[in-house]
Amino acid sequence: MREITMQAGTLWLREIQRFVRQRSRLTGAFLQPLVFWALLGAGLKASFRPPGMPSNIDYVQYFYPGVIVMVLLFTAIFATISTVEDRKEGFLQGVLVAPISRTTIVLGQAMGATTLALVQGIIFLVLTPFAGIHLNLDAVLLSTVMMAMIAFALTSLGLTIAWRIDSTQGFHAIMNLVLLPIWILSGAFFPITGAPGWLGLPMRLNPLTYGMSALREALYLGENRTFDTPATFGISIAIAVAFAIAAFILATRTAQRSSIA
Repeated sequence: MREITMQAGTLWLREIQRFVRQRSRLTGAFLQPLVFWALLGAGLKASFRPPGMPSNIDYVQYFYPGVIVMVLLFTAIFATISTVEDRKEGFLQGVLVAPISRTTIVLGQAMGATTLALVQGIIFLVLTPFAGIHLNLDAVLLSTVMMAMIAFALTSLGLTIAWRIDSTQGFHAIMNLVLLPIWILSGAFFPITGAPGWLGLPMRLNPLTYGMSALREALYLGENRTFDTPATFGISIAIAVAFAIAAFILATRTAQRSSIA
C-alpha cells in the first residue's frame, strides 16, 4: 500500500510541476470561465429568467455555480490532455514498463488533475461577494468537498478519453462532443424544472446534474434560498460520489485495455 501511494504520489507531483511550468493553462482554465460569467451573467441578468429559477436570485447568482464547474471542467481538459502528450513523447511507454500498475498510474494522473482543478475552484470562491453570495465556514467546506468530487469525476472521464486517443486534435474534438454537453445539461445554464420535456429526461439521467445541484445548495448553505432540485441534497451527494467512483473505474479499465505503441 505504501509503495502504491508513493508511485501515485510521484505522478501526482509531476502533474503539479508541469502545471507550474505552463502558466498559460491557468489563463485558459480560469479566465475563460470568468469571462463567460461576466459577459453572459451580466448580459442576461436583466432580460433572462428561465422558468424554475427562484424569484429571490438573479441570473448572475444562478449561473455562478455553473461557472465554478466550468473551471473544473476546463482544468480537467487541459490536465488530461497531458496523457496524449506523454504518449507522443514516450514518457507513458516508459512508465508502463516500470513495475507499476495501470490503476496506480490513472490514480496519480487523476489526483494531480483534481488537485489543480480544486485549487482553481477554491480561488474562484473569492468572487462570491460579486455574485451576491455570502459564504459561511460550513458552506466553504461542503462546497470544497463537492468541487473535489466533481473534479475527480470529470478528470476520470477525461482520462478515459485520453487513454484511447492518440492525437490532441482528436482529444479536443471528443471532449467538446462529450463533456461540454454534459456540463450544459447539468443545470448550469437553466433549471431542470423549466426545461422542455425532451431535455428534462437527459438532464435527469446526467449524473453531473446532481453534482451541480449539490454544489449550488452547498454554496447557499448559509442563506435562505430555495432551489428546485432533481433530488434531495443527500441523494444528490450520493449520486455525485457514485459518479466519481464509476468514472474512475471506467478510466482504469480503459487504461488496462489500451495498447500503447
